[in-house]
Amino acid sequence: GECTAMKQRNPVLRVLLSLLITAVLGALYFYITIPAINGHSESFYIFIIVLCVIYLVVSRLLGGGKGKKSGDSAPKQTILEPDGKGGLRVNRASLRRQKNKASAKQLKSVPVLIIALCAAVWIVGTVISAVIFHPKAYYNLLDVQTGDFAQDVAEISYDKIPMLDADSARQLGKRAMGSISQNSNLVSQFEVSDNYTQINYKGNPVRVSPLEYGNIIKWINNQSSGLPGYIVVNMVTQEAQLVQLEEGIKYSTCEHFNRNLYRYLRFQYPTFMFGDVNFEVNEEGTPYWICSRVVKTIGLFGGEDVRGAVLVNAVTGECQYYEEAPNWVDRVYDADIIVNQYNYHGSLVNGWINSWLGQKGVTTTTEGYNYIALNDDVYMYTGVTSAGTDQSNVGFLLVNQRTKDAKYYNVTGAEERSAMSSAEGAVQHLNYTATFPLLLNISDQPTYFMALKDSAELVKMYAMVNVRDYQITATGTSVAACQNAYQELLVENGISLSKESEKAEQAGKETAKGTIAEIRSAVIDGNTWYYLRLKGEGVVDTVYYAISAADCKDAVILNKGDQVTITYTPSKTERILSAQTVERS
Repeated sequence: GECTAMKQRNPVLRVLLSLLITAVLGALYFYITIPAINGHSESFYIFIIVLCVIYLVVSRLLGGGKGKKSGDSAPKQTILEPDGKGGLRVNRASLRRQKNKASAKQLKSVPVLIIALCAAVWIVGTVISAVIFHPKAYYNLLDVQTGDFAQDVAEISYDKIPMLDADSARQLGKRAMGSISQNSNLVSQFEVSDNYTQINYKGNPVRVSPLEYGNIIKWINNQSSGLPGYIVVNMVTQEAQLVQLEEGIKYSTCEHFNRNLYRYLRFQYPTFMFGDVNFEVNEEGTPYWICSRVVKTIGLFGGEDVRGAVLVNAVTGECQYYEEAPNWVDRVYDADIIVNQYNYHGSLVNGWINSWLGQKGVTTTTEGYNYIALNDDVYMYTGVTSAGTDQSNVGFLLVNQRTKDAKYYNVTGAEERSAMSSAEGAVQHLNYTATFPLLLNISDQPTYFMALKDSAELVKMYAMVNVRDYQITATGTSVAACQNAYQELLVENGISLSKESEKAEQAGKETAKGTIAEIRSAVIDGNTWYYLRLKGEGVVDTVYYAISAADCKDAVILNKGDQVTITYTPSKTERILSAQTVERS
C-alpha cells in the first residue's frame, strides 16, 4: 500500500521508526524482567540480545516483509536524466535513495554484530570463570576457622531452644490468622505468606512472615492501604500472633507495578544484583526487607558472594545500602550461598585435580541445614561428611548469617538423617516424624535436638541424640523431661556431666517434698499423664504436678500416701505445674 511504499522510499524513516518501536518494547521488557545493568549479570546480556532481536524483527516487518533472494545480485545502476542541454546527468534523488538504502543495510548489520559480541562475551566469561582456572580463589571464598565446640557453643536454657521448623510455623501462622473472628474482613482479604524468616526478636527465637493479598481482586481493593501487619511465631512457646500496624506495608514481594519490592529495588539500584530477600522486624517491631547484594568475585560470572544489603522499610519504602548490616539484622548471607562456598572450600583443599580423582581430604556438606541462635545472632548449621557420602559426619559447620564468620568443629559422629531415623524409631508406634535437627551443647556433648511432629505438623514430643553415638537417644513430652532423660543416659554410658551443665540443669527449677494426697491420670495424645497433689509442711496443697509415664516410669506404681520429692518448673499463675522428676523419699 501507500504506507509501505513510503517506508520503502524512506529507509532512514524506517530505521528511526524501528528504533522507536524497539525502545518502547525494550522498556516494557525491562519493566517486566528488571535485569541488572551490570556486566557480571547474565540477565544483562540477555536483555541486550532481546533488544537487538526486536530491532531486527521490527525492521523486517516495516520493510514489507520482502527481501532479495540469495541469487539476486544485480549490480547497482546509476540512473541518468537529460540535463536540458542535449546531454545526461545523474539523478540526484535516485543517488540519495541508494545511499540511504546502503546506510540502512549497514545499520541492520550492527544488531547482528552486537548479538555475536554478547554471545562471545557470555561464552568466554563463563569459561574464564571456571573453577579449573581459579581453584585457590574458589577455595578462599569462605574463610573457615577451627573452633572448640564446648567453648564456642554455650549451653543454653531449654526455654531458649527453638522447637519449630518452618512447616510447623506455617501451620501455626495459618491457625492464628483463621482465629481472628473479630475481624472477618481481615481474614477474607489477606493470607499469610509462606516466606517465614527465623530471627532473634527481643531475646527470643521467632519466625516472622508478612501477610499477602488473597488474589489480584483483593489487591485492587486493598492496595491503597497496604498489608495490615505480619505474623510472629514464638519458636519456644509455639504461640502465634498477628501484629497489626498503624500504617500498612506498602512495599512487598506480592505487590504489583512500582511498589513490587524487586522492581522498586531495581529502579533505586539499577546496577545491583540482588539475591536473598528476607522479611525481618527490628526491636521496635518495624518491618523491613533485608535485600542481600550479590557480587561475582571470580572472572566474569564466578565466585558468587554477598557484599552488604539494602534495608527497605516495608511501610515507607525508605531504603539504605549497608556494607555491614546493623546488629539487629539477622540474615544477610543466604544459606545456599554459604553451603556452595563451603563445598568449594572442602573439595579444593588439595587442588582441583584431587577434587575429582584422589579426593584426599575432600569434604562436603550434608543434605540439609538449620538455624540456631547464639550471642544474639542467627547461625546456620550444617554437617560435614567425607567425599564418600557415608552415613557419618566428620564434623560440622556454624556460620554467622550476618557476618559470614565460619567455624568448623571436628566432631565425628552420626549424620543428621541417621539421627532423625533414630529419634523416629524411639517413638515408631506413634508414627511421628522428626524435624531436621538443631545442634546443641548438652553437658559439653554435641547433641542433635529435634521436635517430633504428628501428621498435622503439630509438635508432640522432643528428642535428643548424641552426635558421637546416636544409640544414645532420649525422648520426652517436654524439653525439660527430654533433657533429663538424655543426661541420665549420658551418665549410664559413662559420660559425666560438666559442672556447668549440672548448674544449668537446676537453673529455674524447684523441688517439693511431701505426701501424695491425690493422684489423677489422663491419656493425652497417646501418652498417660499423672497429676499429683501433695500435702505436708511448706507444700501448696492446691497445686498439681504433671508428669508423663513416658518421662517417669515409676509414676505408674505411685500410690496415695507415698512420700515423694518432685522437681518442677515454678509458675506464679498456673495450678498445674510441669514436673521433671518424681522420686520416692
